[in-house]
Amino acid sequence: MNRRANALGAIGLAMALWSCGGGDQAAQDETARDLSLAPAESVAALSDRPATTPAAQPPATQPPRQPPPRQEPVRQPVQPPPARPAALSLEEGTTVELWATDTLTSRHNKVGEAVMATTASAIRDARGREVIPAGAVFLGTISDIAPAETPGGQGRMVFTYSRVQFGGRTYAVQARSDSLGAYMKGRGVTAGDAAKVGAGAVIGGIAGRLIGGDKKGTAIGAAAGAAAGVGIAAATRDVDIILPAGGLVRIVLTSPFTMEEIAS
Repeated sequence: MNRRANALGAIGLAMALWSCGGGDQAAQDETARDLSLAPAESVAALSDRPATTPAAQPPATQPPRQPPPRQEPVRQPVQPPPARPAALSLEEGTTVELWATDTLTSRHNKVGEAVMATTASAIRDARGREVIPAGAVFLGTISDIAPAETPGGQGRMVFTYSRVQFGGRTYAVQARSDSLGAYMKGRGVTAGDAAKVGAGAVIGGIAGRLIGGDKKGTAIGAAAGAAAGVGIAAATRDVDIILPAGGLVRIVLTSPFTMEEIAS
């Protein structure tokens, strides 16, 4: 009962205020209060655009890894090829000692025949380097040969060498024999020597005639001439020069020797 009376009194009071012109103000205040209390989502409801959700951002990705810069290889300076060592050589005038391969005589051998000899020891240059080994074979020819014409003569035997072989190869060489380990040997009285005796007898006979002036002198001269003819034969008989196998052959290079291989 009291609540009702109070409500009615409030209503009456409000109506009285309205009638006094405060109704508009009260309505405005009520309206303002209603707008201020409007929920925030009511604003969104008033928009005629469909609600959109923000686009999903792609997950952050790392930039692709760049390959390391290519390193150019360090260029080493080009080294010139090592200089080839100078070819081994022997000077002109070098003396070489050889051993004769075969026995050679002025009686049986002729100019132009082939000869061979081997080095007794290694041949070295001025710096002591071995150029031609021991046992190398020198090849050449007989360039001059002749017996001694008298027992006191020496005869002639000369060799010229153009090739030397060692290590399975052949090289050009120019050399000439300088001295030989040869000896002399007489051939004795032969048919040719007998002819010389006859010539001596004739010469003796002529000399006897000149000396004696008569037949007796001529006969004595002839006998003396015969004896003289034997002496002539003994003095003029050929004496051979002989180089035995294994005998020394000393040669001298007539041109510098270099390792120039040639066809064997």
